[in-house]
Amino acid sequence: MYAFPIRPAARASAGLAVLLLLAPGVAGCGGREDRAPEVREGTMAFSLRSTAFEPDSEIPSEYTCDGADVAPPLAWSGAPPGTRSFVLIVDDPDAPDPRAPKLTWVHWVLYGIPATADSLPRAARAGQLPEGTHEGLNDWKRPGYGGPCPPVGRHRYFHKLYALDIELPDLGRPTKANLEGAMKGHVLGTAQLMGTYERRGK
Repeated sequence: MYAFPIRPAARASAGLAVLLLLAPGVAGCGGREDRAPEVREGTMAFSLRSTAFEPDSEIPSEYTCDGADVAPPLAWSGAPPGTRSFVLIVDDPDAPDPRAPKLTWVHWVLYGIPATADSLPRAARAGQLPEGTHEGLNDWKRPGYGGPCPPVGRHRYFHKLYALDIELPDLGRPTKANLEGAMKGHVLGTAQLMGTYERRGK
């Protein structure tokens, strides 16, 4: 059994101590396999970027559990024609230890981002998201952003934006797996931004 790290006291009230049971052959947390959404043949790539960090570089501590723990600003361009909405998933495939990863930890889930949107502001949260955007559940079992907080080693954090050919219905608070099921067959294009983080002394 592996106890995922407890985030700082400022976020303790959100129930941040999560105990994970790892079963043989399980690639996702909570007995859930981590599968990429099905995409159409010829799916287009477009651009996702942040003014907070360069692709494949270190994420500043401001956006982690060692700092303000707020979402970094994101902006995108070049979405494929026919896009009707976007989905954003941020996850870490290196948990708990990048030397022997056992699961993918989900940090942020957004869906229903309107096709007219092209950015998310720094520290985006409920009430500051583009109109119509819904929040799913991260792996702390709560909506909203939870920043990098790796227990050991340098982890990779993938910010993945999907352009869909539909506007998804209100799914409530879906998990990543639930949302990927709803997206199946509707992904027109993908954009990805990866950053890394390692806690000092870990």
